[in-house]
Amino acid sequence: MAQQLLMPKATAVWLVDNTALSFDQIAQFCKLHPLEVKAIADGESAQGIKGLDPIATGQLSRDEIARGEANSNHKLKLSEPKVRVPDSKRKGPRYTPVSKRQDRPNAILWLVRNHPELKDAQISRLVGTTKTTIEQIRERTHWNSANLTPMDPVTLGLCSQIDLDLEVERAAKGRPLPTAAEAGATLEAAQETEKLGYNFEREEEKEIDADAVFAKLKSLKSDRKDDEDEDY
Repeated sequence: MAQQLLMPKATAVWLVDNTALSFDQIAQFCKLHPLEVKAIADGESAQGIKGLDPIATGQLSRDEIARGEANSNHKLKLSEPKVRVPDSKRKGPRYTPVSKRQDRPNAILWLVRNHPELKDAQISRLVGTTKTTIEQIRERTHWNSANLTPMDPVTLGLCSQIDLDLEVERAAKGRPLPTAAEAGATLEAAQETEKLGYNFEREEEKEIDADAVFAKLKSLKSDRKDDEDEDY
């Protein structure tokens, strides 16, 4: 894609105010008519537009401006961008190389089995196939169904893991919330729990009988004394 000048009219305003370039040079660089550039210089056009410095935006160098000021026939050229922005991907079915097209049915079978939440349009975007083929594989009516083996499309190189995760995430957002039966809920209904009675009975602390305790201690001492006498 050819590089384009950002905000050409604002750039023309800056060049008129800050350089000695001719109207024709500015018009050629900004893709404007020379009379429009002259109107900008006379204050009849582009009123209220703030000039945009093409040097600050990296679209024109000072040396290029100096060459233009020294030679009125010199045509200004845009500077090469420091960062290349990749072209946006075109919308439509994904292109699949001829060498990998035979693997698409296996990838479709893998997606149908492992990600049933994916819609046919999503599978078509991932592996570059048609809805008819997806339906045939889903319904086991494909001409080669007996020989198909589910295989991960990422491993086959038909799509990236990022693309697959993105489509799965989109499909998950559109799914309804699971019911109590699907989630395996084990809580009983409120009507049932209200009927249950709860008895929180505390065990009464037994009163300690001091006489019984001391009597037991005395008996223990007497038994120990008898044992010592028998040893002697």
